[in-house]
Amino acid sequence: MRILVTLLGLAVVGIGGWQLLPSQQYKNRTITVGTTDAVTALDPAGAYDAGSWALFSNVFQSLLTFEPGGTEPVPDAAKSCAFTGSGLRTYRCTLRSGITFPSGREMTAGDVKYSFDRVRKINAAVGPASLFATLASVTADSAHTVTFHLSSFDATFPLKVATGAGSIVDKDRYPAGRLRSDAAVDGTGPYRLIAYTRNHKADLAPNTHYEGYLSGTGRPIELRYYADSDKLDRAWKGRQVDVATRTLPPKMLSALNPSDPGQRVTESDSAETRNLYLNTRASSPLHDVRVRRAMAWLVNREELAAIVYEDTVDPLYSLIPTGITGHTTSFFDRYPEQSTEKARELLTEAGVSLPVRFTFGYGVGRGASAEEATELKKQLDASGLFEVDLKGYEWTDFQKRWAAGTIDAWAVGWVADYPDPDTFGAALVGTGSTMSTGYSNKAVDHLVLDSQQFADRSRAANDFRDIQTDVAEDVPLIPLWQRKEYVVSTEDVGGGQYLTDGTGVFRLWRLGWI
Repeated sequence: MRILVTLLGLAVVGIGGWQLLPSQQYKNRTITVGTTDAVTALDPAGAYDAGSWALFSNVFQSLLTFEPGGTEPVPDAAKSCAFTGSGLRTYRCTLRSGITFPSGREMTAGDVKYSFDRVRKINAAVGPASLFATLASVTADSAHTVTFHLSSFDATFPLKVATGAGSIVDKDRYPAGRLRSDAAVDGTGPYRLIAYTRNHKADLAPNTHYEGYLSGTGRPIELRYYADSDKLDRAWKGRQVDVATRTLPPKMLSALNPSDPGQRVTESDSAETRNLYLNTRASSPLHDVRVRRAMAWLVNREELAAIVYEDTVDPLYSLIPTGITGHTTSFFDRYPEQSTEKARELLTEAGVSLPVRFTFGYGVGRGASAEEATELKKQLDASGLFEVDLKGYEWTDFQKRWAAGTIDAWAVGWVADYPDPDTFGAALVGTGSTMSTGYSNKAVDHLVLDSQQFADRSRAANDFRDIQTDVAEDVPLIPLWQRKEYVVSTEDVGGGQYLTDGTGVFRLWRLGWI
């Protein structure tokens, strides 16, 4: 998949060529970027969310990375990587020489092995270990050669290596069996983390010792974190930030005008989706599949998109979004319209007491989460078949609660880890998925494994269609919508389009003064 980027606004350029070349002092002035994406942890072994990975892609290196809009990973900390032998079960990388950690020590294959082993050993509840389900072991064959031994064929493994889960840490600074808890980072990315205040800001300075895919690093950056979209909107309108992204209020986004002076607007198609996840454990009132199917008959995505998001999102009827190989409309095919009658029949068959009462958790300050939860409660309660108890939680607490299975339902956005349908497979609906719904279907697990054996990813389309059919049948989640991405910046800052290009890499180094 390639993400189509459309520039809706163009900077107003002054007359005279000298105005296109700001002074060196001006070029090195800090660019301030605002976002509502919170950072769960500074340790790559302990975070699997958009805010954390956005920071990781700037302060850490992985062996591989993605070019803007690219679909195939390219070497970064590695000089080269390739599958070896006759299948897709042995993957070997040779490191670049001269990559040094902040301590001055050179990165070795031992650090790479340590980093991957550590993610799997810690296996944090909200960490990325699930991405490496097919990784059996890692060996450091020499100072600069590392080999990954897979338990099954996995053509998608290089894509996973290129994500934040593949961040390489200094083995002398990160404990093997637990997460690092201080506010420092020892990485080799294009930026160094100079200062960090949780939920407030991260100060980044170009890493003058960077060695990797990039030809150079960018300007000093101050990332500011806002508690909710309205606060980010006020910061943008008050010119407290030079760039604002993820996530501005729907009302503000729906009113964006390409001709507005003083700003640049980038709108891009996106593979970001949002699903309503359902707790399938025996302890939850949603354990019975008939209860979950009844819910699927009652959700009205069109109203949700229009009322809460002012049509800045598109209704979604499948696990895999539009534009990605294998996309279907499996939920529309099975639940084509709202039907209280069909929902009641299922609940009567299940023999449950009506109304079915359950808890619906949401992240406080996460975009329009509260408004969305309220609308979904309204839709379900209006049937008389459900009674929804809404509960808002701070973001980190929210993640821990859904991971522990103490919430019955929760809606969360999913930003594609890499440009392949596999990122919507095991991570969301496989046994032991990162969304912790308790769902397990051996047929789905086998289909995920089958899909990974194809180096030609188009050949995996049938497997993904079957996965989506099974998910619509079992309903461990209900797809809600697919987002467009927006970045707004002042007229004198360029490069905003590189922050949201669908590869999962948040390219702060591409921002610059014009």
